[in-house]
Amino acid sequence: MQRPTKRTTSADVARAAGVSPTTVSYVLNNRPGQSIPEETRQRVLAAAERLQYRPHASARALAAGRSDVVLLSVPDLPIGPSISRFVEELTTSLAEHGLTLVTHLMGARSRPLPDVCAAVGASAVLGFEGFDAATVQALHRLGVTVVLPPSDDHLSGMQPLGRVQAEHLIARGHRRVGYLLPAPSRFRRMGEERLRGVNDACVDAGLTPPLALGAAELETAALAPVVRQWTGDAVTGVCAFNDEHAIALLAAMRHLGLAAPDDLAVIGADDIPVARFAAPPLSTVFYDLREAGRHRAEAVVAGLSGQASSLPSLGTSLRLVERLSS
Repeated sequence: MQRPTKRTTSADVARAAGVSPTTVSYVLNNRPGQSIPEETRQRVLAAAERLQYRPHASARALAAGRSDVVLLSVPDLPIGPSISRFVEELTTSLAEHGLTLVTHLMGARSRPLPDVCAAVGASAVLGFEGFDAATVQALHRLGVTVVLPPSDDHLSGMQPLGRVQAEHLIARGHRRVGYLLPAPSRFRRMGEERLRGVNDACVDAGLTPPLALGAAELETAALAPVVRQWTGDAVTGVCAFNDEHAIALLAAMRHLGLAAPDDLAVIGADDIPVARFAAPPLSTVFYDLREAGRHRAEAVVAGLSGQASSLPSLGTSLRLVERLSS
């Protein structure tokens, strides 16, 4: 077995460049206020590249007064295309500021968030919803500078998504609206938040609250009775929890000889790649999570610089995609 080679140090770079270790530190950490000649700076950078030098994380954190690690806490959600786009944009945007994103999937048997934060030495912690007060205090005691979103910002953007779904159907003339609840119980809380937005839109339009129904699983046989109940109660448009639920609903409708939007209009959420290939193509609402990722990276950078960390709601990133299902 080949033994690992010795790690290249800043002292190695200093010897190769013919300068002091202090000069190497000034150049590689881009310290302001230092009058390093450009020729010397280039010589240090060339030596570091030639030796494939990578600063040790703990040493860099000591020099900067904080680490460059940002921890993203991901709840027990389906990691689909939307969340993947968000993580990609957040990673790229943070990297532009010299910050590194580490993701942690929260589950029933996962380590407590403060323990994970201590293990990676994060300077900032992000979540998809606000953290409780005890967790925020624990994170700050560990030296975390930025915790986003605020503790009172639970499930940011979920309610506006449901409102946009319902407003689209109402604008199309539907006066009795249904809502397809999520099948996995672990998504029930998110589904109820989106349902609250649908309900608010109906109330504001002077309509009866939505008829919210669900099935034990996303199967044609399980959803067919739900469709019959909606049509029997004069429901003409349905907001589905997400696109997977909407596509399953369309399949159950075809099984019953019904078509969207003539018999029952359907709108989903998330704009997954297959939504445009559904039969018929699925209308949907989605978060521009690339934009949301940029906003959150900007808020982290501002917070680490001692500025106010303003964070727009995910609701500001909502987009409606109109297709044939509605």
